[in-house]
Amino acid sequence: MGTPSLRDKALRDTTVREDAAADDATSGVCYDAAVIGGGVIGHGIAWEAIRSGRSVALIDDAPGSGASWAAAGMLAPVSELHYQEEALLELMIESSRLWPAFAAGLDRGLDTELDAGTGYLTTPTLAVGADAADRRALADLRAVQLAAGLAVEPLTVREARGREPLLSPGISCAFDIPADHQVDPRRLLARMAALLGTQSRSRAVARRAAALLWEDGRVAGVSLAGGGTVRAKETIVANGLGAAGLGGLPAGLTLPLRPVYGDILRLRVPGHLQPLLTSTLRGLVRGVPVYIVPRQDGTVVIGATQREDAPSDPSAVSAGGVYQLLRDAQQLLPAVAELELLEATARARPGTPDNAPLLGRVALPAAGNGAGEQIPGLIIATGFFRHGVLLTPAAAAICRQLLDGMADPRWAGFRPDRFSHLPGPDHHSQETDHPQETDHPQETERSKEAV
Repeated sequence: MGTPSLRDKALRDTTVREDAAADDATSGVCYDAAVIGGGVIGHGIAWEAIRSGRSVALIDDAPGSGASWAAAGMLAPVSELHYQEEALLELMIESSRLWPAFAAGLDRGLDTELDAGTGYLTTPTLAVGADAADRRALADLRAVQLAAGLAVEPLTVREARGREPLLSPGISCAFDIPADHQVDPRRLLARMAALLGTQSRSRAVARRAAALLWEDGRVAGVSLAGGGTVRAKETIVANGLGAAGLGGLPAGLTLPLRPVYGDILRLRVPGHLQPLLTSTLRGLVRGVPVYIVPRQDGTVVIGATQREDAPSDPSAVSAGGVYQLLRDAQQLLPAVAELELLEATARARPGTPDNAPLLGRVALPAAGNGAGEQIPGLIIATGFFRHGVLLTPAAAAICRQLLDGMADPRWAGFRPDRFSHLPGPDHHSQETDHPQETDHPQETERSKEAV
């Protein structure tokens, strides 16, 4: 349901001169950076590289059509603190800290009559529970959040309904989370694409990346499906689930990505109910999470389903998921029953075994995991799972540091080779094992961008 007109317009306007970039081997063009993947992560990295004075090629045959298109855009390091995922917290907090300046940089010089900007809002989040068990679960989570130094303040039901009058009087508890904000991923993506389209050093390549291009033991760019190359000093793999199927990955490198599907609904709020909410609402209903995110345009986003099934189509929406979302959202906010359903969307997010991103450079095979020298010319940025939009500024900043020859030791635990058993010094890359991939890239699964 729904027509992605905003995405289509933005990407139609900014996908420029892709034919000219189809084979840089003959033109002699070599970019400072080639970014594979046109989701929010890929666009954010490309934008940061442009800001650093570099030339960039952004490669994706269907930019903005993956998980980024479906994402709700909650910037919620506090709410997203999960048990046994504490290692992610520092990265989430750092990215949350970067968000105001990141959004301001994108919105600078904005003509509000012509462009809606990123949709970044610092409105707070309310966490609410439906019954006594939900109250205990949220109280237990608050204890973990407080132990991590995060601000979560209890509210009475009366106080919560004073702030949000349409909340059900039957909720069991409420907590104020002032540090959790939101952005509109579709507007964010359109804004980044539009800005990149104005830069002479930026080029959008509407082709699928088939394989990494190797020369003299280093990654030298990208081979395109159907022929042609994009040559670059540095190549950043940021195409979400598609990264694992990219040809020419270093020998022994394992990118253990799994698709985690989520259903999300978009609904219009009738005029007599506006504003439906002024805060993002995150709830538990009989132990099942649900969220309602209000937008500036008079719509809301409802989501929180998470499934690892194998649908007949990657974008197939689960009927049970839609029913669950509407049922639980109405229990917390009965007025949801009066909204107009505009769109039901489903996409797969790239998960990893520890639900943390694969972010950084890859060790040379002889050096082993995380030790010694790195494979020159290659950066991996994928596996962001639920946190792609939140972590976009941090991912962009980390990649810029790596492009500058620096590495922040705080993020060493997210190395992309941490699940790999790299071979010995006799095997340096798939360039050695599969030299045909340089000139004749094999067809791989369609690239999809990260979130």
